[in-house]
Amino acid sequence: MRLADQVAQLLDGAGDDGVAPIVVAGDPVLRTAATLYDGELDRATFAALVALMRRTMHKAPGVGLAAPQIGLGLALAVVEDPGVDHPDLAVARERFPLEFRVLVNPRCEPVGDCQVGFYEGCLSVPGYAAVVARFRQVHLTCVDDDGMPVDEVLTGWPARIVQHETDHLVGTLYVDRAQPRSLAASASWGGHWAAEPVPRTAAAELGFSIEDS
Repeated sequence: MRLADQVAQLLDGAGDDGVAPIVVAGDPVLRTAATLYDGELDRATFAALVALMRRTMHKAPGVGLAAPQIGLGLALAVVEDPGVDHPDLAVARERFPLEFRVLVNPRCEPVGDCQVGFYEGCLSVPGYAAVVARFRQVHLTCVDDDGMPVDEVLTGWPARIVQHETDHLVGTLYVDRAQPRSLAASASWGGHWAAEPVPRTAAAELGFSIEDS
């Protein structure tokens, strides 16, 4: 099916609230490398797709959404993070507001060797959270929704978000990189452990190493 037809189906199939259903783990689209976007959509259709993804991300709610998560195998993601109010969390995780942005054909490469482990969740793996080590800094290259090149270094939580979303575009889920012993049900223990600025207590009581994560 042509990309334009796939997008038309997604737009027509959006619910009354204007959001798309989120694909969950087990669907092959989440395990398939996405196709690079080459301008196949007209400007209005592309803008409508981005708006659909943004509404879906907000409704979930989440801080990032990749096109495969709505069943579209396209190298496209949206990200936005209001940050956190708790100052200890903000500082420990280097989590500060990230304005809405569109990533078309994104690539990210590590800057340095420093990795940091924190709890993550995923809209496509509902109900769970686990510690994932991510590079503290990454070099992001892509184009934005206006076709303008993006070339920058991201640090801390924005770097984590971008790594999570670009993983989706190569068929990787966060659980593939997670510390298995850190896995927790997000409605109970996941929220408990993730509330700690650095998951040292979880590491001690669940039996995993942050340093090796």
